[in-house]
Amino acid sequence: MIRPALIDSPTPSQAATPAKDRRWSPRSIGLIVLVWLILHVGGLFSPGLLDDVDSVYLEIAREMLVRHDFVTPYIDGIRFFDKPPLLYWLAAASMRVFGVHDWAGRLPLALLTLALLLATYALGLRLLAAVSPARNPDRAALYAAVALGTSLGPYLYTRFFIPDIALTLWTTLGVHFFLIAVGWAASRGRRSALLPMLAFAAVLAANVLTKGLVGFVLVLGFALLYLVLTRQLRLLPRLFPLLSTAVFLGIAAPWHLLAAMRNPAVPLPARLGLPAHAGWAWFYLYNEHIARFLSRRVPHDYGQVPVPLFWLLALLWLFPWITFLPAGLRQSLRGIRPCFLSRVPLSAPCTETSLTPLLWATLVLGFFTLSARQEYYSLPALPALAFMIGAALARADRAALLDGADARDANSRTDTAAQQSILRWSLYLLVPFATLAALVGFAFAVFAPTPPRGASLASLLAQHPDAYNLSLGHLFDLTGPAMGLFRGPLCALGLGMLTLGPAAYVFRRRARTAPANATVAVGATILLLCMHQGLTRFYPILGSKELAASIVRTQQNTPRTGDVILIDGELTAGSSLLFYTQEPVRLVNGRVNGPWFGSFWPDAPPVFETDGSLRQLWSSPRRVFLLTYHAVQRRADLAHFGRVSALASEGGKTVLTNQP
Repeated sequence: MIRPALIDSPTPSQAATPAKDRRWSPRSIGLIVLVWLILHVGGLFSPGLLDDVDSVYLEIAREMLVRHDFVTPYIDGIRFFDKPPLLYWLAAASMRVFGVHDWAGRLPLALLTLALLLATYALGLRLLAAVSPARNPDRAALYAAVALGTSLGPYLYTRFFIPDIALTLWTTLGVHFFLIAVGWAASRGRRSALLPMLAFAAVLAANVLTKGLVGFVLVLGFALLYLVLTRQLRLLPRLFPLLSTAVFLGIAAPWHLLAAMRNPAVPLPARLGLPAHAGWAWFYLYNEHIARFLSRRVPHDYGQVPVPLFWLLALLWLFPWITFLPAGLRQSLRGIRPCFLSRVPLSAPCTETSLTPLLWATLVLGFFTLSARQEYYSLPALPALAFMIGAALARADRAALLDGADARDANSRTDTAAQQSILRWSLYLLVPFATLAALVGFAFAVFAPTPPRGASLASLLAQHPDAYNLSLGHLFDLTGPAMGLFRGPLCALGLGMLTLGPAAYVFRRRARTAPANATVAVGATILLLCMHQGLTRFYPILGSKELAASIVRTQQNTPRTGDVILIDGELTAGSSLLFYTQEPVRLVNGRVNGPWFGSFWPDAPPVFETDGSLRQLWSSPRRVFLLTYHAVQRRADLAHFGRVSALASEGGKTVLTNQP
């Protein structure tokens, strides 16, 4: 009979996890990198950039290179103050090295995702080595990293270029560096907390430069609450607060000061809900942070999910591993209870494993419950939940090593309880859900109507424009006939679901827990790759790369000067045109949302057109390209002012031109 060598919750007098149990395992690192390679490298090259934030943010990075201005973000030559610059800088640096390609712009986000998985593993070694089997001291950390890497949310929200995975990475690193600093500060001078606190300050600054003040609130809020709950505020002077603050300001402050100086207040029109004068400081510091938190941002160009749905999605983003969270959550709650009943000051070893994930997840989810929220705002909480899942899976592994022997000590009973809980949740939740999803996938693949020859996806979809402010709003457009174009991905979905559900349960029922977890990971990987294939097939609806290519080919084949490219509507209706043509575009009735505030600057280019000015352009000698969702109406109207030819059509969009 093999018994675990380490206990779950060390007392304050016990030492922390031995350093030898925190060594990185080359085998585990190889598995993490393999998961990343399979899921993320191929996704660099397909599909094209999506219209909306994906292409908007990468176009801003491209224009930084063109303008040699790395302080003020611009889109289509207009100031754009919505986000801080770190992700733009990384994408611009990558395109400077590899060329202006969509895959080069995406590369930093993929590398940040790998860094997040490795950071999760590293912090897991600190928090979870005591709950891993003695023969595999990094098992729980590996499970946490693989669970995060093969979960639905982290994969889905790296399919387009948004900063939330980077925010999650900096949060994970910030928590880790802070725990190291607290541990060293509590060692009564044996080790100085200076270096980890300087690293903490640096990642805190990176968080602010990635997504603004929310990164500051989440990480610093965790640090202060951790000191309060563990009764270690006395350590604050040993954490070098002044020097850490200086490092934080030295990294984060220069861009903020330069942005404010280069974009001072300008007069603004009346009766628009804006102050009489405002600049970068008002828009970025107040409108983008405080007003957004209160859901009073101007313009209100984003959706907001209800609180119950936000919490439900936070759990869904960890599918299929969320099945194992109840066992991990229960053990975390049980782990902190004895510590808080103690009257002595709580040491880090007593509370790190249980308190850190609970406090971290509660802080993130609670903050966004009280503020404006979108579906993916819960991502920074996912590593904390993954630690609970990894701990539960590792405890189940330890219970399996008992070979059915009676569990006589408290730790063995805890491990057995985790194993039984995981088995029950697998049987009553994961297996039926996965089986039902597989049957639905196979049914659509087999019985969905065969689309007519030449039918496009756009012609088979419904339209729900009210949902498009949400990141997944276009999913509501899917119909039964449209499913006929997704037979391959639907079959893969069914296969993945059967693998991660019933197949994994067969191993788990036989107490072969490690093969069961590997089977879940394989099934989840199949599911995510199937999602990517679905996104690739859905791309013509979401992006305009091929339409941009048709414009570029026409310009190369028949070069002319003075061409005009227009988007019928707001910028996000075809923003990938900017990146792929590398030319400015004009917007017909599109002075709304993204470039709206920046358009009030005196040097903003005249890119906004009306129906009347469009007609004048159409009748001029200049060659005009118009991307529109309303080809029939536009063709009928513009035919009175010149020739109208359809250059290319895809995804419900058409490029019209006034030249043959």
